[in-house]
Amino acid sequence: MDTQAYSKISNAALIQELYRRYRCQEEALRKRIVLLGMPGAGKGTHSAKMLARFCMCHLSTGDLLREEVRSGSEFGKKLKGIMERGELIEDEVMCNLIKQQLAKPACANGAILDGFPRTIPQAEKLDQILKQSGQQIDQAIFMNVREQVVVDRLGGRWTHLNSGRTYHYKFNPPKVHGVDDITGEPLVQREDDKEATIRNRLNVYQSKTSPIIDYYRKKGILFEVNAERPVNDIWKDIKTIVKTK
Repeated sequence: MDTQAYSKISNAALIQELYRRYRCQEEALRKRIVLLGMPGAGKGTHSAKMLARFCMCHLSTGDLLREEVRSGSEFGKKLKGIMERGELIEDEVMCNLIKQQLAKPACANGAILDGFPRTIPQAEKLDQILKQSGQQIDQAIFMNVREQVVVDRLGGRWTHLNSGRTYHYKFNPPKVHGVDDITGEPLVQREDDKEATIRNRLNVYQSKTSPIIDYYRKKGILFEVNAERPVNDIWKDIKTIVKTK
């Protein structure tokens, strides 16, 4: 533990964190929620808010895959090439990855699935996996945003690799250009945040991922949110949706 960092935490902050954890247990939703939308629609931002508010686990396939890439394994090297080209990972790989995560105790209060499923076969496979343990997808939240808005958002996105914190030089700039606010370490622009890769990802999304919206609409569990508004307005709508029984 970093004792210097710990010493800077106030008693008020500790009490607030304890209260948050208590409230999470009292209001445990135990829902499985899928976040849908184009890359850059804000799924990562709002899944983090849901995690903090409701103590659900956050399963971001992007983060899980990038962790494997950073490991330097042979599988990670293969994944790196696929991700840099903006292509989708094979269904079997993604399904097994998510299945392992859902079985962990951290997901007992519910799970936020961010970036999975991306295709109809994945959605069907996910339903099968959950059914085996008496669970199901309870809600699918579609964060609707126009393509050009996504390009503008992602084109300026830079990341602190160790923590996953992201910045945008127009919308959410770091305090000091090029460095992380917390650690002072350098920020990088990932290959999959460059415009050419973004355009390719959006093409893949339109052809393979967007049908998922109709899949969950037919199940009667789809909720649509206008994700081009200010973050606080979007978050207010999502909280209302998540609390819906």
